[in-house]
Amino acid sequence: MADLKRMSLILLTSCAAMALAGCDGSSSVASPGEGTVVIPGTPTPSPTPTATPTPTPGTPAASCPTGTTDVGVIGNYRSCRLPSQITSALSLPKVAGVAYEMNGRVDVGADIGGAGNAPGGISTTLTIAPGAIVYANSTNSDNDFLVVNRGSRLIAEGTETQPIIFTAQANLTGEVTDETQGLWGGIILAGRAPISNCNATVTPGTAECENVVEGTSTALYGGATATDNSGTLRYVQIRYSGTVISPNNELQGLTLGGTGSGTTIDHVQVHNSSDDGIEIFGGRTNLRYLVLTGADDDGLDTDVGWQGFVQFLLAIQKPTNTQSDTYATEIDSNGNEDVLPRQRYNLANFTFVHTSTGVNAAIRIRGGADAHFANGIVVSPVACLNIVAGADASGKTTVRPANSALDDQGPPMFDSVLFACNTPYAETTVNGITVTSAEQKAAFTAGTNNLEAGSGLLSNTYFPAGAALTATPFDASTLNPSGTSFMVKTSYVGAVNGSSDTWYQGWSCSSNRASFANSASCTALPN
Repeated sequence: MADLKRMSLILLTSCAAMALAGCDGSSSVASPGEGTVVIPGTPTPSPTPTATPTPTPGTPAASCPTGTTDVGVIGNYRSCRLPSQITSALSLPKVAGVAYEMNGRVDVGADIGGAGNAPGGISTTLTIAPGAIVYANSTNSDNDFLVVNRGSRLIAEGTETQPIIFTAQANLTGEVTDETQGLWGGIILAGRAPISNCNATVTPGTAECENVVEGTSTALYGGATATDNSGTLRYVQIRYSGTVISPNNELQGLTLGGTGSGTTIDHVQVHNSSDDGIEIFGGRTNLRYLVLTGADDDGLDTDVGWQGFVQFLLAIQKPTNTQSDTYATEIDSNGNEDVLPRQRYNLANFTFVHTSTGVNAAIRIRGGADAHFANGIVVSPVACLNIVAGADASGKTTVRPANSALDDQGPPMFDSVLFACNTPYAETTVNGITVTSAEQKAAFTAGTNNLEAGSGLLSNTYFPAGAALTATPFDASTLNPSGTSFMVKTSYVGAVNGSSDTWYQGWSCSSNRASFANSASCTALPN
């Protein structure tokens, strides 16, 4: 999470905060109640909405599917507005000439609480068909974003040839460019998995430990259900999102708040977020096949007790970037190292194209988060790595020994990670403690097959080159907990194994951040 925000956005703070306050009412989220735990079941699905006849390609449909409201024509599309609160199962079919509109905040269900028994809680499901377009009406006074509340699910399963696209109205009317950012608030999934930052004096990681999703004022997340399921995002694009409500209070492209291991995030692109691409607040969700292009803040930001795995991550900043406090990945563990659950960050097969000259490093680890990096390529005009001391009594992160009582695996670990930066390490002093470059070097070189000072590791922006082609890969499958198989073994380092590797193509979109074969322009939309 960023410490400092861009001064150009501070002038918008008061207006944005007033606008967000107007989003309460029927979409407000209830607080957890007391008594016997009763987890509401998913309501009986409504009949599948009736699709309108297919119009001539490039022209708006004649009417809207059932469950949405016809609000006229936007560009080449019939605009079909979603309810501000979805209280029963709703399916959005792919209909030529239809785009689904979010007008302000849209809530899926109502919060059922960490224990599943919050008064007024509603569990329901929003299902979106492959190829559907959902857009934020950025012309109104509210901040547009989608909240999937605790106990409800978003099922957005696109395909390689028909990705689901979440975007802004300006994309429909042809008013976006490769520089467009921050037109709406993105997608928030709120779950009931453990977190470490409670908004009350309760035990972290329990059903009573909850907090408010940053940027929403009311959407609660957290609980004790590690396997909680907030739905599926597969073959999905999230374009032009990210909203700064106030300093250190932002909406990202995709926000995961306390989502559990039952949640699926697979083949997701976040393009041109004005804040983070993806931010994870606690929980246990694993992610793979991620494309994060043009984020103005961090590519992947993880916080407050998240324990999970990420494999195949391509994070590419915009060509020139002078923003401050913007990392390829930023990793926190609630400030105090001894708060449980500790964050445990496992990342394999990643490529970081970090371009910011306004920050000290591409990777930042602070607060004593446990981390294991494997099979990575990192390029940056500044340093590659910045480790910051935690707030524990024992002092520096890198010299803190493993401690099973605190679920602490010790210093960050690196295997088959290749650096090509202006310098390998950057130092930061916090509370009078500095993790020196020598100490960071000791942590980095303790692993296997790492390269501190490479060059020419990438071609065509993100393909491996030079020493990256001959690097010995680490077997990421050895990181899997017993009985699981999320991480897979690869024969290469980096997110992409050259031009013959196509996992990111077709379903993603191209821009001046990165051009992908078989992918349409991010400024264009299918009809």
